Amino acid sequence: AADAVIGEGASIGPNVSISSGVHVGARTVLHANVVIEQNSRVGADCVFYANVVLREYVTVGNRVTIHASSVLGTDGFGYRWDGKSHVKIPQIGTVVIEDDVEIGSCSCVDRAKFGETRIGRGTKIDNLVQIGHNVTIGRGAILCAQTGIAGSTRLGDGVVLAGQVGVADHRVVGAGVQVAAKSAVMQDVEPGQVVAGIPAVPAPLWRRQQALLRRLADWRSRLRRLEQRLEGRGEEESVD
Repeated sequence: AADAVIGEGASIGPNVSISSGVHVGARTVLHANVVIEQNSRVGADCVFYANVVLREYVTVGNRVTIHASSVLGTDGFGYRWDGKSHVKIPQIGTVVIEDDVEIGSCSCVDRAKFGETRIGRGTKIDNLVQIGHNVTIGRGAILCAQTGIAGSTRLGDGVVLAGQVGVADHRVVGAGVQVAAKSAVMQDVEPGQVVAGIPAVPAPLWRRQQALLRRLADWRSRLRRLEQRLEGRGEEESVD
């Protein structure tokens, strides 16, 4: 667009689309087919790889790297049932990405219903991660591949979510929490805890539960033999 502002030393690849009111900072690199929609702002020294999309009114800080085919500012997943169909609720908020964030390929950060979805400074996000509307992530968090965070959840500074973790909506995960792979966080988690499982519980308890589960087949066999012995004894007593 004619009114877009491109900083000194920025590099713009083929087929990039930059809409009205956009500001791109100095030395930022936009690879092929990047789309930046109206009134979004991108800081200095950023790198956007091929096919990255920034929807309207998204703000990205300095030194942010976004890998191929990720989308920031997708509409939040909001609908209401009117008795006949699911009616879309307008998502009129925004997304704010602070400095030094890295986002992997094919990840999505949804815009807020109202207000903002915010990713804190220095947070690193892997490929194929879904961040719902109005989510707030603190500084220095790590989100591994295929993690999904439902709307309005808050993650504290330094939280680590391993691969395929799911976090329910409106949860609060305290600073420094670590969540093991494939876990489902269904309740708030106090700062500093290490949790695992579905639903997620403190890791020592989860390990005990897993140890007990592995013994269930043996216990079932032993219980069956005991039942047979008792049934046999009952038959003998009835004969006497």
